[in-house]
Amino acid sequence: MVYLEKDLTSREIIGTICWRRRCCRLLVKRIMQIYLDHSATTPTRPEAIAQMQAVLTQQWGNSSSLHQWGSQAATVLEQSRIQVAGLLNAAPDAIVFTSGGTEADNLAIFGVTQQHLVPQHLIISSVEHSAVSEPVRWLEQLGWDVTRLPVNAQGRVDPVDLQAALRSNTVLVSIIYGQSEVGTLQPIEVLGQITRDHGALFHTDAVQVAGRLPIDVQRLPVDLLSLSSHKLYGPQGAGALYVRPGVELAPLLLGGGQEGQRRSGTQAIPILAGFGVAAELAMQEIAIETPRLIYLRDRLFDHLATLPELSPTGDRLHRLPHHVSFCLPNADGEMLTGKTLVRQMNLAGIGISAGSACHSGKLVPSPILQAMGYGDRVAKTGIRLTLGHSTTIADIDWTVLVLKQVLARLTPQAVASV
Repeated sequence: MVYLEKDLTSREIIGTICWRRRCCRLLVKRIMQIYLDHSATTPTRPEAIAQMQAVLTQQWGNSSSLHQWGSQAATVLEQSRIQVAGLLNAAPDAIVFTSGGTEADNLAIFGVTQQHLVPQHLIISSVEHSAVSEPVRWLEQLGWDVTRLPVNAQGRVDPVDLQAALRSNTVLVSIIYGQSEVGTLQPIEVLGQITRDHGALFHTDAVQVAGRLPIDVQRLPVDLLSLSSHKLYGPQGAGALYVRPGVELAPLLLGGGQEGQRRSGTQAIPILAGFGVAAELAMQEIAIETPRLIYLRDRLFDHLATLPELSPTGDRLHRLPHHVSFCLPNADGEMLTGKTLVRQMNLAGIGISAGSACHSGKLVPSPILQAMGYGDRVAKTGIRLTLGHSTTIADIDWTVLVLKQVLARLTPQAVASV
């Protein structure tokens, strides 16, 4: 309610009300600006948007056409391929463009396995993204033998377990590089070399790593590597699979034979142009941006680790540079959950993420936390805060203050009314 003095004129009354409304709008605008869910998606950077707009208006041809409009589009496509390849130190023709990280993972899994008429043996970790675990589950129903490697309490695979799991008919090993929910980095160099020495192919989902940590496929013993545009400030709807020269893949899509017969369908040239710009800029900025993110990550971790309600998840040493995650070990997993905290932080204008999923109205424990040894109750309480280009020290400190207040308020009695 606006309280006014009796001697104010009508113009002054209107001016007072409008001023207070503007203040409220400015306050809401200030509150709603801390985005800490960069592992889910990143805002498309202006340079990528500008390139996409230019291509949409000037180079909109079909890259498969032989005339000048097609040639212009083909030039944009190959420039984008060079830019994405540069992020990995790969040859451009080793890059297969896809619609995103999920398709890249599926192409790696099915592209290898569909070449075998008789089911063989696959190895994955127990903390894979569903873009890997679900295709593998489907193959298992078709008769493929699958080994899911265990992880320790920090979410890391032991290379000894991989060595022991390899068989004479193992055709593919797929281990995620950086786990999106708990931030743990796997020892990909060691795991890839063990697989290569055995004679099997090695795939890694590097969606969370690309653009945040250096990747050199000339040095890294991987045969297949997935990445996604919208995780590195490119547009949504584009991804890529690196395919080491000499590795054969059966295509998922048949038709026009684009992408070197490995992925049919007219390429989304404007989207891929934005992807290419984002990849090139990520490579240029990584030497400065990664240490900055690590500093902010550790600052946030250290502040939140002092809260008795929170327990860190994942590996603090081997960790994505932008990633912080916790669970609530003493909370009631039915009342105070990760999703409860997400909703409450959102009301305060801060975007974070929860690890557990909701299916048909029922909260399901996070399979990642379960694989790491957490019980069903605690596995419903995971939260993730992931930083990005826009994140500042002030954002970190304000988030800590707000989260402290939210946790202090969410007693069992208060949670019941949420």
